[in-house]
Amino acid sequence: MILEIKKYPDPVLRKKASPVENIDAEIQMFIDDMFETLYSAPGIGLAATQVGELKRIIVIDIGIKEGGIPPIALINPEIIAEEGNVMAEEGCLSVPEYTSEVKRAEKISVRGIGRDGLKKEFDAIGLLARAIQHEIDHLNGILFIDRISPLKRQIFKKRYRKKVTIRG
Repeated sequence: MILEIKKYPDPVLRKKASPVENIDAEIQMFIDDMFETLYSAPGIGLAATQVGELKRIIVIDIGIKEGGIPPIALINPEIIAEEGNVMAEEGCLSVPEYTSEVKRAEKISVRGIGRDGLKKEFDAIGLLARAIQHEIDHLNGILFIDRISPLKRQIFKKRYRKKVTIRG
């Protein structure tokens, strides 16, 4: 089932998600729905908060952009180490039609639980590292526009208000 992706400034996007205690059939179905939503959007990553669920779950599939990396579902993900910094263009399904350069760690170590209930720990670099950081930010109520310069954020908000006014 395709879920509704919440758009900025929906207040749910600013809320912190809670850890998942039990990985049951309902969580499995929700992860399937998240992947279906991600592919229909289309995007490379989606956090549960973006579809209005305050659960610490992310799904990522960068296979389209970088072959050889299978889709990832992580429950209760956390970054345990990071190294280096790199600036790159980011966009977001919850902030459509806007991209900006964002500084993120170049390499990260991540820990979480796979959909199979097993603990996972791995290193990520490049686009995968960026996507994981972006989605974990969502679980903490942080949007990529919070990580851009105050001037760029002001310009974004001005343009956004104008767009909403025109549509309204």
